[in-house]
Amino acid sequence: MEEQKKPSSLQIESVAASDNKHFKVPVDSEHKATVFWIFSFAAPHMRAFHLSWFSFFCCFVSTFAAPPLLPVIRDNLGLTRTDIGNAGIASVSGAVFARLTMGTACDLVGPRLASASLILLTTPAVYCTSIINSASTYLLARFFTGFSLASFVSCQFWMSSMFSAPKVGSANGVAAGWGNLGGGATQLIMPLVYELIHNAIGSTKFTAWRIAFFVPGLMQTAAGIAVVALGQDLPDGNYQKLEKAGDKHKDSFSKVFYHAVTNHRAWILALTYGYCFGVELTIDNIIAEYFYDRFDVNLRNAGMIAASFGLANIFSRPAGGWFSDLLSKRYGMRGRLWGLWLVQSFGGVLCIILGLMDSLAAAISVMLLFSVFVQASCGLSFGIVPFVSRRSLGLISGMTGGGGNVGAVLTQLIFFQGSRYSTQKGIALMGVMILACTLPTMLIYFPQWGGMLVGPRPNATEEDYYAAEWSQKERDSGCHSASLKFAENSVSERGKRRDPSTTVPVDTTPSHV
Repeated sequence: MEEQKKPSSLQIESVAASDNKHFKVPVDSEHKATVFWIFSFAAPHMRAFHLSWFSFFCCFVSTFAAPPLLPVIRDNLGLTRTDIGNAGIASVSGAVFARLTMGTACDLVGPRLASASLILLTTPAVYCTSIINSASTYLLARFFTGFSLASFVSCQFWMSSMFSAPKVGSANGVAAGWGNLGGGATQLIMPLVYELIHNAIGSTKFTAWRIAFFVPGLMQTAAGIAVVALGQDLPDGNYQKLEKAGDKHKDSFSKVFYHAVTNHRAWILALTYGYCFGVELTIDNIIAEYFYDRFDVNLRNAGMIAASFGLANIFSRPAGGWFSDLLSKRYGMRGRLWGLWLVQSFGGVLCIILGLMDSLAAAISVMLLFSVFVQASCGLSFGIVPFVSRRSLGLISGMTGGGGNVGAVLTQLIFFQGSRYSTQKGIALMGVMILACTLPTMLIYFPQWGGMLVGPRPNATEEDYYAAEWSQKERDSGCHSASLKFAENSVSERGKRRDPSTTVPVDTTPSHV
């Protein structure tokens, strides 16, 4: 009895945190939201959600504003197929490094400043697209605009910092899905703006497409200002304020980096993500031109068909996150892993079939079904990422996101640059790559939860797993307290078959105390 009455540091923190009247949503012991009220704007949790998805949406619109106008742009600049392919690769290659940097920045300075800085720094490249005059300047404009896609990392990091384990898959899925929606929306927005300027105002077609780029530029500017002015890093405040008050440990880059690159799960997820999100980026770059050239549809219809692929993100990626959380409730982390492998593998099969379609109607139908599965795979991926590491969450999110861009670069280099393969054959071979690169999911293993084929290690606990990222000296000084709270709240990843435990409410003493 005496041992039960003796308070620990974690118990004291939980009790001290129990006063959560200033939160408008229910929270756990980390002050993370335990509900996901999608139409609420309650600060800080739901406000962060809306700021993150909208800012990422604007970056997606900017990055892929050129492809729907490509038939006009290529005539104006005299672009060859190789020029177009190189620019498409450039648009996603820059974000590889940017996403790794963004992940580290989120770990060290917080998602608010990291995201706003990137968005505002890349905005000039969007405006400058209106004055390009050659293949090389077109490539440079797309390259630097593509850096903005690294805002995806801050989006996912922010959601993982604001929502509890049972809801993080849904929050990540919806935020990223609605952000990715920009890839489809821009296929509608840019041709519409172009037609309005060309026909209603009377500008020549080579002038109209240039003026049209001010629309995504203004959208991105507004988003960056909103993030820095209205956002908040964590439920309890911004990084700088919390570190000054001693409420948050100020970490070092070397230790964050070490615990990220030595975690094999991060590398596997980077590979698998390369062939779900990487495929999505590839399709965004090629699909409008593919339907325009192969099926002889006009520019507007090609844009509408291409838009339908990206617009599926409004429900497909969120559905992937929701499905991941649903599987977790019953089967824990093992359910999340099985769900990712099955959904992404089926997406690979559909990609192969898409490349074999010869009729317009059949191609559109398969493309729509394929979009649902490949985008849901992205949501399922980030239902797993938040649990790989607590200390290096930002960098691991960046590694995974960067893997998506690497996958897009390699896929476009191998299958869609030059004349080695026709576009339809390249699409079919891309499906084969999806199947092959999804198999390593079977190698992901958590000692406390198990993997796809092997169960958990006896006596392994969540606390042991996350505390291992801290040295004994750091643990003695209490630097790992946030990891302990996260460990307690991630017990639900055992699934109902092992342990019925759920998120620990803020007024409850952790079970291990």
